[in-house]
Amino acid sequence: MPGRKVPAVTFRTRVRDESIEGPNPFRWQDVTSDDYFKGKRVVLFSLPGAFTPTCSTYQLPDFEKLFGDFQAEGIDAIYCVSVNDAFVMNAWGKSQNLENVKLIPDGSGEFTRKMGMLVHKDNLGFGMRSWRYAAIVNDGVVEQWFEEEGYSDNCDTDPYGVSAPQNILEALKSVKAA
Repeated sequence: MPGRKVPAVTFRTRVRDESIEGPNPFRWQDVTSDDYFKGKRVVLFSLPGAFTPTCSTYQLPDFEKLFGDFQAEGIDAIYCVSVNDAFVMNAWGKSQNLENVKLIPDGSGEFTRKMGMLVHKDNLGFGMRSWRYAAIVNDGVVEQWFEEEGYSDNCDTDPYGVSAPQNILEALKSVKAA
């Protein structure tokens, strides 16, 4: 994976628009891979689904809490991508009180498929979802890759550790020290 360019995809996002009145002041906005990755060094992490236990209890909150530490290591942004639509991702972000981590909705799974990380999760009633992984992406090119063990369809477990923020932070520090 290192050295590979992230796929060129257009993500369908929902953004707040103060000019829209009523209870749902959001509009559709297309955001491209270039918009997210060009000219930036970012951490990208992916997980099976918004609101799921490991993702909501550990992975996302820990990335949020450690954002300053990542910035100190030269990271401009942290992105979480999931095969969920923009409505679900926005609701999840709101429920998690996110200020630092940006959520990317990959509703159709196109980005995840092109990253080679799309798996069946039918055993959980999820359909097609992302395998858990993370990457350090520099100007759209994968610099370091962190993939959980056991990549497979309908996996009985949900491995978590390799793509944990603490592990990625340690990898960033060790590269800098080398």
